[in-house]
Amino acid sequence: MYHIRVRACALIIEKDSVLLIEFTDDDGVHFNLPAGGAEPGETIVEAVKREAFEEAGVEVEVGELVFVSENAPHMTGRTHEPHGLSLMFRCYLKAGSKPTMPANPDPNQSGVRWVPLSELKDIVLFPNIKEYIIDYAKGQYVNNRLIEEYALKGQLI
Repeated sequence: MYHIRVRACALIIEKDSVLLIEFTDDDGVHFNLPAGGAEPGETIVEAVKREAFEEAGVEVEVGELVFVSENAPHMTGRTHEPHGLSLMFRCYLKAGSKPTMPANPDPNQSGVRWVPLSELKDIVLFPNIKEYIIDYAKGQYVNNRLIEEYALKGQLI
């Protein structure tokens, strides 16, 4: 097992909406970017493509690295979670690729949704990068921004 888990994430924005994966579990309804851990023997770009397909049924072209988010459980008190880095890439749907619920979703996955940027404030997103996504979509962002989740303490919803 690695000291830090590396997650590959797809940031897909079209028509002022972002593609998110919906989960329903003990924490209620919340959302994530299409994402998951990189597997042995695959590059991070391969992992982004695989996760976008596995979680949202879409084929993507992977663009630039937009954000890096660190989840340091020893800083947040959520010690049941692994220490992780999430690498978030701007992705573009390949022609004819349409989001759909996968045939074998994760146990708590309850949907695949386009969420309008104007409605991001009304949802729970993990990590809480709603403002970063909005700024990015408006062209007001710092490329390769490091988001330290423990610095968002009190802003996790």
